[in-house]
Amino acid sequence: MFVILDTNHYREFLHESEAGQRLRQRLMDSVADAFITVVTVQEITQGWAAEINRKTAGPEQVHAYGQFQNAIHDFADITILPFDDEAADEFQRLRGLRAGTMDLKIAGIARSHAALLLTRNLVDFSKVPELQVENWLD
Repeated sequence: MFVILDTNHYREFLHESEAGQRLRQRLMDSVADAFITVVTVQEITQGWAAEINRKTAGPEQVHAYGQFQNAIHDFADITILPFDDEAADEFQRLRGLRAGTMDLKIAGIARSHAALLLTRNLVDFSKVPELQVENWLD
């Protein structure tokens, strides 16, 4: 089984919360190959960059920089799927849907791989035709 973890599933997966532990177990039980998208990488890195920039330069930034570095390290442990020409074509087909641009890019990547997308955001992603989407956290 080919699954893509949306940002919310990936964060739980990393933090090994109770929900994250259930997710890990379900991935193992289903013998699923789990991936993330470059869009998730963008969302996480932009989040930490924004946090760094909100802090006064110097000691106040130490924790945020540490978390940013941890995030970069964690990316090395999972395959990151690109936003390539095929995903961009899928994204273009979805542009009329009422959903966020980043979500539509993730959906485009998932559709281009015929993958199951794991997300808590079922409201927006369920609008995407021919997208397999489930929430394995709740």
